[in-house]
Amino acid sequence: MSSRDRVRAAAVKLFANKGFHGTGIRDLAQEAELSSASLYHYMGTKEDLLAEIMHTALTRLLDAAREATAGSPDPVHRLRTLVALHVLAHAVGPAETRVVDNEVDVLSPAARAPVVALRDGYERLWAAAIDEGVAAGVFHTGHPAVTRLALLEMCSGVARWYSPRGPLALDQLAEHYAELASRALGCTSSPGVSNLARCREIVAKEWGVSV
Repeated sequence: MSSRDRVRAAAVKLFANKGFHGTGIRDLAQEAELSSASLYHYMGTKEDLLAEIMHTALTRLLDAAREATAGSPDPVHRLRTLVALHVLAHAVGPAETRVVDNEVDVLSPAARAPVVALRDGYERLWAAAIDEGVAAGVFHTGHPAVTRLALLEMCSGVARWYSPRGPLALDQLAEHYAELASRALGCTSSPGVSNLARCREIVAKEWGVSV
C-alpha cells in the first residue's frame, strides 16, 4: 500500500471512529505510520482529505448504481436493484459510510457543494424509480420523498450493525431489504432481485472486496 493510500485508510478509520474534529494530525500520522511533517505531502489539509474521501465514495456509489440499473425500464426492478446494491455496498464499506453520512456538515460551503451534488444525484435515481412506480400504479405512497428518505436511512443502517456472523448471508440480507422496500411502497408487483448477481459483481469490482 502506498503512503497516500495509507493516509486515506487511516483517515477513513479515524474519522469514522472519532469524528473529523476528534481526529488530530498526530493521530493521522501515527495511524498512517508517517511523520506529522510528511503527512501534508500526501493529504493537503485535513478538510481536503475529508472532501476527497466523500467525493470518491459518493462517485463510486453513483457510478455503481447507474451501472446496475442501466437499461431497466421497470421501476420495481430498478428500485429493488438500488436497494440491494446499497445494502451490499454499505455492508462491505461501513467506515466510509459513517464518514459520508456523519461528517458532511463539517465541510466548508465550497467543499460541501460538490459532495452534496453527488449525493443528490444518487438520490435522484431512487426518486425517479419511486415516482415512475407511483405513476404506473405499482407503488402506492402519498409521500414519495419521505418514503425515499426512510428507505435510504433503513438501508444505510446496515453499515452500523451488519456482521458476516449474523443470521443472514449478505445476499439474503440484500434480498430481504429489497422485499421490505417493496412492501413499504405498497408494491403490487414484486419480482425477485434479478440483478443481485450483477450488483455483487459491481461491488466486488468497485470496492475491491469479495462479496
